[in-house]
Amino acid sequence: MKESRQRGLGRRAFGGLAVGVGLAMALSACGGSSNPLSSAPASSGAASGSGGALVIGSADFPESQILAEVYAGALNAAGVTASTKPNIGSREVYIKAVQDGSVDVVPDYSGNLLLYVNKDATEVSAEDIAKALPTKLPQGLAVLDASKAEDKDAMVVTKATAEKHQLKSIEDMAKVCGDLVIGAPATFAERAYGLPGLAKNYNCVPKKLEPFSDGGGAVTLKALLSDQVQVADIYTTTPSIPDNDLVVLEDPKNNFIAQQVLPLYNSAKMTDKAKETLNAVSKVLTTEDLINLNRAVSGSQKQNPKDAADAWLKEKGLAQQ
Repeated sequence: MKESRQRGLGRRAFGGLAVGVGLAMALSACGGSSNPLSSAPASSGAASGSGGALVIGSADFPESQILAEVYAGALNAAGVTASTKPNIGSREVYIKAVQDGSVDVVPDYSGNLLLYVNKDATEVSAEDIAKALPTKLPQGLAVLDASKAEDKDAMVVTKATAEKHQLKSIEDMAKVCGDLVIGAPATFAERAYGLPGLAKNYNCVPKKLEPFSDGGGAVTLKALLSDQVQVADIYTTTPSIPDNDLVVLEDPKNNFIAQQVLPLYNSAKMTDKAKETLNAVSKVLTTEDLINLNRAVSGSQKQNPKDAADAWLKEKGLAQQ
């Protein structure tokens, strides 16, 4: 399995808590520690207190760790000293860390970040989220350019199912929805983007929801490939999608809101050089890149995140010469 999808409560949970309440709960859950990074080992590089050096944090799942290493590697190659602090925790914890300066930058996802800082947000498209997000962030926090790379829930079918029912989009799926079993986490039954969203946006009510606890992992994949379920909720950067020639159904009504990867940062220490460097990363980062990076780290290669990030930076011409 790629990783524990309990992270959905942080990275992907729609309708997040207000920042103040969320941070209080997170810190309480961490034993009341004032420093959420106290147990997180740093990678090689200078500490954040030395001059203009930056610390890049990550959430507690591999993709975020990879992105942190990508950001740090690009910054170091551009002459901006940077180190990483991986596995900080959920969004509630790592936003606190950015606010208090324990880390300076973290990779995040546009839609869920907006919903975290504004639980009443109604924006769903990439463009609208990009416009709204900077105006809703707490004082001292800001975001840089969003990449084309997205990691979000998607309705996925096998090629055979797509051909049988002529499926290219969720709108197409809606025409035969009553004949289809959807495999997804049990929470899909209540979440706004789950069964309620499919019904509201597409008039799609499936024959049944088959609950799986692996968040689109190996168990869900096996059920999809064996036709136990005909549709599965699988995240778009999961390597099993291209590896099994699966079809991601288009979502023209944005039931699953945009989730573009972008850097969230504390504005106190960010220089123009650092901003330009991270924007250059976002300019070239794609969803396909994330799939390949996830495969390298979580697949049979078992690369560590830094090695995978370094290889990607070299491929894109962003590595240290």
